[in-house]
Amino acid sequence: MQNQPTILQKIVKDKALWVANAEQQFPLSLFQAQLQPSDRDFYAALAKGSHQQPVYILECKKASPSKGLIRAEFDLDAIAQVYKHYASVISVLTDEQYFQGNFHFISQVRNQVSQPILCKDFMISSYQVYLARYHHADAILLMLSVVDDPTYRQLSDLAHSLGMGVLTETSNEQEFERALALGAKVIGVNNRNLHDLSIDMNRIIALVTKYRDQIPTDVRLISESGIYDHSQVKSISQSAHGFLIGSSLMGSRDLNNAVRAVIFGENKICGLTRPQDVQAAYANGALYGGLIFAEKSVRALSLRQAQELVVQAPLRFVGVFQNQAVEFVVKIAKQLELYAVQLHGNEDELYIALLAEQLEGNVQIWKAISIDVDAQRFDFADNPLIQRYILDSKTTNQQGGTGKTFNWALIPEKLKSKAILAGGINLENLEQALQVGCLGVDLNSGLETAKGIKHADKIAQAFQLIRLHAK
Repeated sequence: MQNQPTILQKIVKDKALWVANAEQQFPLSLFQAQLQPSDRDFYAALAKGSHQQPVYILECKKASPSKGLIRAEFDLDAIAQVYKHYASVISVLTDEQYFQGNFHFISQVRNQVSQPILCKDFMISSYQVYLARYHHADAILLMLSVVDDPTYRQLSDLAHSLGMGVLTETSNEQEFERALALGAKVIGVNNRNLHDLSIDMNRIIALVTKYRDQIPTDVRLISESGIYDHSQVKSISQSAHGFLIGSSLMGSRDLNNAVRAVIFGENKICGLTRPQDVQAAYANGALYGGLIFAEKSVRALSLRQAQELVVQAPLRFVGVFQNQAVEFVVKIAKQLELYAVQLHGNEDELYIALLAEQLEGNVQIWKAISIDVDAQRFDFADNPLIQRYILDSKTTNQQGGTGKTFNWALIPEKLKSKAILAGGINLENLEQALQVGCLGVDLNSGLETAKGIKHADKIAQAFQLIRLHAK
């Protein structure tokens, strides 16, 4: 352990003391005979992962050494009810001293879901493996920064004898080579530097690039740590079959939408006018729902109509306005508890500053940038008060809602991390739109049978394509 980082040395030293105490308090002889093999296949759950359609290990984590307390309201039941809709495997932290975990958390989560449960701990002893299975874990984590090869083989063989899978964690070239030599079926690459706790999101890309010819085709590669948004998933997906995500989700007050955002991207269905369309948008994976208050729009809503829509599903609702009084925008935003207001007119910096002041930081401000369908250039100046830009198309007679596209190649690269692509996107060009590299897409007329009337089948087809390109 001489070369181990100080924090890891301390954790492992304390873990040895914990194991010794646990063996005294609850000896293996009291429960070993009761153990039954797992009936949830960890390897099969992850085998479905591909570079085109990755799998997700979603993690229940209350705290960590790098972040301290992450989720003060650690409601495992509520977390499980969200994760069961999206995860292929659910990870549960069981280390008490550094992560405020507990082995009892495993059963609490497992009883509510059908997915395999990964026991996430610093495994150094066969006792821990038996204990994980006693609490109904279906897989364990083995860190090659913590165990040597003989210990790995011993613990891995024991886990397999109990019907459990193994996630083999690596963090550098030496450990990755060891994982391959040890015949690991699922190899995780921790993007966190265990010496200084910094994050390097290129680590898995570098390792997979170097060892690509040595990695068996049936081995699944999992990117661990540092995933906060869908753009990272897309950039890493050619080097990973799946992602283990914990801290970024646990730090969110809106867990369900945080999961949807990182897995599917920030996708919006705009121009919603009917309850059934709101429900279909949410059911299929949309993050945002657009409610139009711009007076000239054929999809414009009254406040009462909008109030009937926002209770239909927990979308993040965005109100769309165009050259309307700040007081009106603020009134609608507060009464509907909008997530964001989207400005689609000629609102200048003074207007935006006044609006931001009156919204008091409780509602995001988005701005549409309308690009002429025949434009040959793209001028852009960022405003720090704007959280998202909607890149829409315009014609001589109309801004937004044109059903036509502009030249997407004109979009500045630096803008894509703050932009959602709109303007004439439909089922025919959605794949190309997703490849542009923005945070997500804004769909409206391309999903309609008539103005304001969305088609349920088109919504479903669109999000099937989005899932396939969630890579």
